[in-house]
Amino acid sequence: MSNPEPPNGDEVDAITEAVLTASRLLVGISARSVAAVAGPITLPQFRLLVALGSRGPLKLVSLAEMLGVNPSTATRTVDRLVTAGWAERKSNPDSRREVTVGLTSAGRDLVDRVTDYRRSEIAAIVERIPHEDRAGLVQALQAFTEAGDEPPPRASPYDAGLTKWE
Repeated sequence: MSNPEPPNGDEVDAITEAVLTASRLLVGISARSVAAVAGPITLPQFRLLVALGSRGPLKLVSLAEMLGVNPSTATRTVDRLVTAGWAERKSNPDSRREVTVGLTSAGRDLVDRVTDYRRSEIAAIVERIPHEDRAGLVQALQAFTEAGDEPPPRASPYDAGLTKWE
């Protein structure tokens, strides 16, 4: 492992550099996992599927906001995912103007298979970290993802099987 002391005493800068370096590794794993498992899907399309998988069915406007894109971009992406059979639109029975987008069973399967691939690659890397250096990793990563408002795994209605489509 590298020296734990931050250069020039700038803790935030040292952590930022370490996270940027780790993010390059994770982006590479993400790209490989999508290419290996999903075939003809872009990373932005897959990101939308993951958002639906972690947060459950969403209104298109909410989905666009969450992904930081304009609604027309989200609509085009959803159109492609619906055509591929990975996502579906549903009307709210109480308000026909309200449409939500959710995963199909094929979309859930795709997200699960890509996630399993990533999990395997990440586990192989974690196994190479000396045991004594692993101690604070979970806590640090949890704090990082919480600060970034990323929901924990298995915490959404989608994951809990509570989403109602009817």
